[in-house]
Amino acid sequence: MSLKKTSLYGTATAATLVLTVTACGGSGAGGSAGSGAYDKNATVSIGSLYEPQNLDNTAGGGQGVTEALNGNVYEGLFKLTDDGKVEKLLAKDYKVSGDGLTYTFTLRDGVKFHSGKELTSQDVKYSLQKVIADDSQSARKSNLEVIKGIATPDSRTVKVTLSQKSISFVYNLSYVWIIDSQARNLKTTEDGTGPYKLDKWTRGSALSLDRFAGYWGDAAKNKEVVFHYYKDATALNNALLTNAVDVVTSEQSPDALDQFKSNQNYKVNDGNSTTKLLLAFNDKAKPFTDVKVRQAVSAAIDDKKLLESVWGGYGKLIGSMVPPTDPWYEDLTKVNAYDPARAKQLLAEAGYAKGFAFTLDTPNYDPHPTAATFIKSQLAKVGITVTINTITPDEWYTKVYKNHDFSATLQEHVNDRDLVWYGNPDFYWGYANKQVTQWVQQAEEASSTAEQTALLKKVNEKTAEDAASDWLYLYPQIVVASSKLSGYPLNGLNSQFYAYDIEKKG
Repeated sequence: MSLKKTSLYGTATAATLVLTVTACGGSGAGGSAGSGAYDKNATVSIGSLYEPQNLDNTAGGGQGVTEALNGNVYEGLFKLTDDGKVEKLLAKDYKVSGDGLTYTFTLRDGVKFHSGKELTSQDVKYSLQKVIADDSQSARKSNLEVIKGIATPDSRTVKVTLSQKSISFVYNLSYVWIIDSQARNLKTTEDGTGPYKLDKWTRGSALSLDRFAGYWGDAAKNKEVVFHYYKDATALNNALLTNAVDVVTSEQSPDALDQFKSNQNYKVNDGNSTTKLLLAFNDKAKPFTDVKVRQAVSAAIDDKKLLESVWGGYGKLIGSMVPPTDPWYEDLTKVNAYDPARAKQLLAEAGYAKGFAFTLDTPNYDPHPTAATFIKSQLAKVGITVTINTITPDEWYTKVYKNHDFSATLQEHVNDRDLVWYGNPDFYWGYANKQVTQWVQQAEEASSTAEQTALLKKVNEKTAEDAASDWLYLYPQIVVASSKLSGYPLNGLNSQFYAYDIEKKG
């Protein structure tokens, strides 16, 4: 799970893994400018709203550090492609023991860090330990705590022993950056193996990457990438219109799209998102301990109207934590669908015929303030009074995620296949259902993806029935780019934005 503008990176469970050997690999690229010569020494300017908080993805770097550095500066043993497949990357090969508890990885030869140091098994061991360390802020930590031991028989071999079977283990490894074990000051510097090395980071403005001459795979198709950071969607769009940037990673202002659609100098791409906007209840705090209250709140909010007001004709209603791209997706939009009369009836049955009041902790960046105001208005119609408490991302992380000091909150969950968090009763929303927890565990220890999928469909149905949260809508993934560009990612799964295949015509 990755939360926009926060420091969390979360879980996923694997479906059928398609494992192939590539270097940089394809990106499911957008645009058609690639049919012809492109400038191999071009600078590609990328516009984004998500500046890193620091450059360490285990120390609260946030969505921005994933967008800029994942796959570009740092690489993993495996890579998650833009279409959701898993490919071998720094792992040349691997074997799994018959009991599913031991994974033996053989590292690719000739890989060097940007410092010039050769990649060894000790670096892989260090990188894994960094994610599961006591001070790690990575929510990936809990998934990898299944690691019982890490052995390095030689410089090219890593042997990982698990405490229990984990069908998602290889998938989860695609999120682990392999870092030079001797590197220091990783909040402001880097030492990865990717096709780019860090050039300069000017806080509040831009982060630039240069093509790494010693890269082990295919060289990046451009010489330099500069991520330019903006405070709001209007400034971002203006930058694109004035050619200050070549591409916007995720359009947040649908009202502005017409000016690009009608201009042949730009291309608007509508990709597949995995980002869910949640009204997350604290299921351990009254009155949200009562399933009928959660169902009532969900039924009182017109998700379709909210989606239309924020995104126009873009985005999708899903009715659960599972987007259509996940293997265990089912259309559950009719469960706890908009029905104010039913909401009032449920409130009465729960003992709140006259309603109740609660505080909604709301991140201070779009679209949360807009969504919070809409929710407040909707719930007032069934007698529920909402006080909106606007907080910063850092405040959200401490107050809500770490301390669980909230009644309800708004938050975006970026990752695919993150339904499994409802199997963890200690997660910030506090949903606790022993059957769901058991199904999630059984799914993780499943012997086949078919078995895993069947179990997680049960989890999806049960959490929707219980209104564990209110899943307001699924974001669209709108990438707007200059028509001179091709090779950019369309879907940007989990906020990554591979830049190495981007071609720019002069």
